[in-house]
Amino acid sequence: MIRKTVTAAILERDGCVLLAQRPASDVLAFLWEFPGGTVEPGETLEECLCREILEELGIHVEVLSFFGESRHCDDRAEIRLMAYKVRWISGHICPSVHGDVRWVPIGDVPRYAMAPADRPFVRRLLDEHGGP
Repeated sequence: MIRKTVTAAILERDGCVLLAQRPASDVLAFLWEFPGGTVEPGETLEECLCREILEELGIHVEVLSFFGESRHCDDRAEIRLMAYKVRWISGHICPSVHGDVRWVPIGDVPRYAMAPADRPFVRRLLDEHGGP
């Protein structure tokens, strides 16, 4: 079984959060996630997140604070997902690996089919913003 640590960005703007849709070729095709990626050897979680967001979305972000940890295990992999609140510094969003990216009102996030490891963060985000 594959074990990996992955990072996720909670990027908010004007009452919305950025979600990214996994591509059709992915094992989790068409599911939505908080963008991020796999930690490389010798890389901190924060460095990984900044690198992945730049590679996948074309923007520079600053890591602000730890948001939470989620673990998901299935027959393929054991994922440890580490989420951080981030701030957009510069650049224009130009997705390179995702099928779609959207600014979603925080209250609407539960309507999106989220990747399993990302689901616990939806409740926390809603709770932070006084959601249902």
